[in-house]
Amino acid sequence: MINKTKPAGTANIEIDGKTHELPVLSGTLGPNVVDVKKLYGDAGVFTLDPGFTSTASCESQITFINGEEGVLLHRGYPIDQLAEQSGYLEVCYLLLNGELPTGTQFKSFAREITQHTLLHTQMDRFFEGFRRDSHPMAMLTGTVGAMSAFYPSSMDSADPEERRLASIRLLAKMPTLAARVYKYSIGQPFVNPRNDLSYAENFLRMCFSVPAEDYKISQTLAKAMDRFFILHADHEQNASTSTVRLAGSSGAHPYAAVAAGVACLWGPSHGGANEACLNMLHEIGSVDRIPEFIARAKDKEDPFRLMGFGHRVYKNYDPRAKVMQETAHEVLNELGIKDTPILKVAMELEKIALEDEYFVEKKLYPNVDFYSGIILDAMGFPTEMFTVLFALARTVGWVSQLNEMIEDPTQRIGRPRQIYTGAPLRDFKPVSERG
Repeated sequence: MINKTKPAGTANIEIDGKTHELPVLSGTLGPNVVDVKKLYGDAGVFTLDPGFTSTASCESQITFINGEEGVLLHRGYPIDQLAEQSGYLEVCYLLLNGELPTGTQFKSFAREITQHTLLHTQMDRFFEGFRRDSHPMAMLTGTVGAMSAFYPSSMDSADPEERRLASIRLLAKMPTLAARVYKYSIGQPFVNPRNDLSYAENFLRMCFSVPAEDYKISQTLAKAMDRFFILHADHEQNASTSTVRLAGSSGAHPYAAVAAGVACLWGPSHGGANEACLNMLHEIGSVDRIPEFIARAKDKEDPFRLMGFGHRVYKNYDPRAKVMQETAHEVLNELGIKDTPILKVAMELEKIALEDEYFVEKKLYPNVDFYSGIILDAMGFPTEMFTVLFALARTVGWVSQLNEMIEDPTQRIGRPRQIYTGAPLRDFKPVSERG
C-alpha cells in the first residue's frame, strides 16, 4: 500500500509550560488528523480516548463513512449504487483490489471462488465435537480458526500470492461453513456446494435444501441475500475489523485473525444488533403495546431502549437502511407474509420513528439492523443465525483490511497504552504479617 496522507499544517499543544508542535495530516475525504505518534517521546505523555472515538488507528483506502451526512463509500463508490447495480462478488473484487473488475477479470475471480467452496472432509468432524444446542457463533468461531490447521502455508503473510490465495479461500469457504453451522444446529445432513449456482443461490441451497426433494431457488430471495451481503461487506474501522487488524499485526495466521473478528462480532452491541432487534419486536408482540414501549424508550430512568434505531456512526439516515427497507418489502411480498403480528409491529415502529418529534430530533432513524432482522426472519433463519450471516458477509472486509495492514510499511504490532489507576508501588508481606 502506498501511503497517501498529505501535510495539512501543524497543531500546537502546551504541556507543563512547553509548546509541542504536532503535524496535521489530511486524507482524500473526512476531517484532518493530528499525528500524535511522537508525543510520548517528545512530551512524556499519552493521549486517552476510550473506545477510540476520536483516534485514527491507521490509514486506509478501502471504506469511507461520513456519519453526519449519511455517506458510505467503498473505494469511492456509494453503497446504494453498489447494492442496486452490482453484485456481492463484484464488490468483493472491488474491496480486495481497489477497482471494479473488467468482464474477463470478474469471470476469472468468480470461477476461482467457485472452485474453492468445498471444505476438507476432516473439517466436518469438528462439528461432531459441538453440542447440538451450541450457539452458531461459537461453532463458527471455532471452525474458522480450525481452518488454519489445513492451510499452514497461509502463515507466510509476506508472500503476496499466499495472501491472495488465503483471501480467495476464506471468501469461498465461509458460506459452506456457515451453512454447515445451521444444518448441524437443526440436525439435518450437510449439503455440499454446486458450481452452477451463484454465491447467494449456493448459500441458500446449502441452508434450506433437504435430500427428500429438490430445492427451488427464489430469485427474489437470492437477490435479497446478495444485497444483505453487499450492505454488510465492510464498515471502516469498527470493533471486529479493528480486532482483525490487531490480531493480524502480530503476524498471526489470517484464519486466526478472522476468527478473532468473528468472536468480536458476536457481541450484541456489534453483530448481534439485528438479533437483539428482532427479539425486541417479539417482546413488544402487538401493535397495541407499542405506545407502552415508546414511552419506556423516552424515559431516561427506564433501561429499555429500542434496538434497530440510531447508530454509533450515523447521525443521519443510515445509507444502507433505504436499500434494506426496499429489499424487506420485496421479500415480504414474495413470501406473502406481510400480515404477521411481528411485521405489523415493525412497520408501525418504522412509521413512528420517521414521524415522532422525539426520534426525529435525536436522529434515531431505523438502521440496517432493523430491516435485516425482518428479512432474515422472513427467509426462515433463526435469530441465533443472524450474526453468522453478518460474519459471512463481513469476511471480505476483514480480509481486505488485513491485507492492507500487512502491505502498509508504517504499520507495527498493535500496542495501545493506558492510564494506570491501580495501587502504587508497595512491598510484599508474608501471609503471617498481613492483617
